Amino acid sequence: MKWMEKFYRFMYGRYGIDELYYLFFYSYIILVCISLFFKVPYLFWVELVLFVIMFSRVFSKNIAKRKRENRFYLKVRSNIRKPFQNIKRNWKDRHDFVYKKCHKCKTTLRLPLPSERGIQNTTCPKCKTEMKVFCLRREKIEIIKSNGVVKNH
Repeated sequence: MKWMEKFYRFMYGRYGIDELYYLFFYSYIILVCISLFFKVPYLFWVELVLFVIMFSRVFSKNIAKRKRENRFYLKVRSNIRKPFQNIKRNWKDRHDFVYKKCHKCKTTLRLPLPSERGIQNTTCPKCKTEMKVFCLRREKIEIIKSNGVVKNH
C-alpha cells in the first residue's frame, strides 16, 4: 500500500478526471480501433496529441482553467442533447400531454390533452398570458390566439 500513498500524494492538488476526460478517452479508444483495422495516414499523430491532451488535463494544477473548460464542454453537450431529450419526453407523454410554446415568453407549456373538442382557455404560468387553445381531436391541440391579457394572482 506504500505505492498508493505515494500516488495520492502525487495527485494532491491536481485536477483529475472529469466528463471532458471521458470524451477524450472514448475518442482515443475509437481512433485506436480504427487504426487497427484501417491504414489511415497521420492517425497515429492524432492519437498521440489526444493522449497528451488527455493526461495533461488530468495532471494539471491549474484547476480553475480545467473547470472552465469542462463547464464549456458540458454546456455544449447540453445544447446538443436538449432537442433529443425533448423528443424523448414528447414521445413518452404522447397519450396524456402535449407541449406548446407560449407566444409571449417562449416558455414550453405542458398541456393535458382535453377529453372534448372545442376552444379552451389556458394561462402561461410564467408570464400569466391567457391563450385560447383549439382542440380538433384528442391528439391535436393548436394555440389559435394569444390576447396578451395578464391575470393578477
